[in-house]
Amino acid sequence: MSNRGFFNAHGHRVFGITGWKNSGKTTLVVRLVEELVRRGYKISTIKHAHHKCDIDKPGADSFRHREAGAGEVALVAAGTRWAIMHECRDEPEPLLGDILPKLSPCDLVLIEGYKKEGFPKIEVRRAEAKHHDPLAPKDNMIVALASDHPNNLEGSEGLPIFNLDDVNAIADFVVAHTDLPGKG
Repeated sequence: MSNRGFFNAHGHRVFGITGWKNSGKTTLVVRLVEELVRRGYKISTIKHAHHKCDIDKPGADSFRHREAGAGEVALVAAGTRWAIMHECRDEPEPLLGDILPKLSPCDLVLIEGYKKEGFPKIEVRRAEAKHHDPLAPKDNMIVALASDHPNNLEGSEGLPIFNLDDVNAIADFVVAHTDLPGKG
């Protein structure tokens, strides 16, 4: 089965970057977003964090609204951006399929993390990563590897391999693999 032009059930074209902690996932996602936007694509991202984090600050009005018990708080920042924060409280963590339909239309959604979800992804490997167990041999949705070290390629047989710093080549691969339409 081909993964080219992979769309999720809600019509978003998706592609992922996965790997262990400190493997360089966020750095690669940021650099890919910059490159793909430079090429004229509209990109959205989803980041999955395995640790508690808060995008709001104690003392801010929106933080106080959430602390008071509001289930959702919409924050509109003087015409520059807006966000809706949803408190899970006693609800389970939402699945990726619950988040994707909340995104506006775009050319591509780059997803960071979600190791076990079924969409095409690049596995990132760095010498400084927390773990070095290869993910590719156990995940047929990993379609390429990006690494900072030539000896860090266990289980990569048959997969395209990129230098982690070769963002142009990785972006070319993502564009081709997802069948993104050409931008003029």
